[in-house]
Amino acid sequence: MARIVDTVIISDVHLGTYGCQAKELLQYLKSIEPKHLIINGDFIDIWQFKKSYFPKSHLKIIKKIIDFSNKGTEVTYIIGNHDEFLRRFANATFGNIELVNKKVIHFGKKKAWIFHGDVFDASVQHSKWIAKLGGWGYDTLIRLNVLSNWFLTQMGKEKYSFSKKIKNNVKKAVKFIGDFEKTASELAIENQFDYVICGHIHQPQIKEIKSKNGSCIYLNSGDWIENLTALEYHDSEWQLFTYDKKMFEEKTDTELDLFEQQTIEMLIRDVINF
Repeated sequence: MARIVDTVIISDVHLGTYGCQAKELLQYLKSIEPKHLIINGDFIDIWQFKKSYFPKSHLKIIKKIIDFSNKGTEVTYIIGNHDEFLRRFANATFGNIELVNKKVIHFGKKKAWIFHGDVFDASVQHSKWIAKLGGWGYDTLIRLNVLSNWFLTQMGKEKYSFSKKIKNNVKKAVKFIGDFEKTASELAIENQFDYVICGHIHQPQIKEIKSKNGSCIYLNSGDWIENLTALEYHDSEWQLFTYDKKMFEEKTDTELDLFEQQTIEMLIRDVINF
């Protein structure tokens, strides 16, 4: 039976890339009934998008989001840098789905500021071609990781993450993550927010950050490429959900109806070519 959750936040799904863990995400989405679902950027990866690669498992995620909205779930889609083509539709609503650049929400008496986070990334803001080259490199690294992990699994060894190793050990990467969290939190404190919620850096986190002006709770929903994480708010508490395949029974998914599949594919093409 699906868990009822007040608010669920996911980000950095990167549909349309080889690294996207769509099957695992679908299992998670089927296990919950959120009253409010927030997609905090980089849901569809247009930077790496190829017409030759958008498998059924990725289409099923889009269908599941639409199913949520049709059943009454409020869906907020916050635009990121990899799906920036949607900015032309910002502040539009489609039934229960709203498309925005940022969102302010009250959780009880506390106020949250939610945005993707690419606004703090100088490479995205000022040298987009460098950022896109970095995105291509990351996707290539993930594909190599998939291959290496297949061999490791065959040999009975644990999987290994190249990019996590880089993020955790390269000083510049560690500093960037620290600066990102500090900058987001200081701006939130300055503007009297209790929570600041981001994605973008693929680093799941819930922690209190203090400055001379006060404190706030910094939250990051992580990603669905390596960390497979989501933020959940229920009964006035935040939790960081981390996917574990042991939590889910193996079930055969019903294939997408051919008409539904063609309709979703056509919708994606139309939006991209708009």
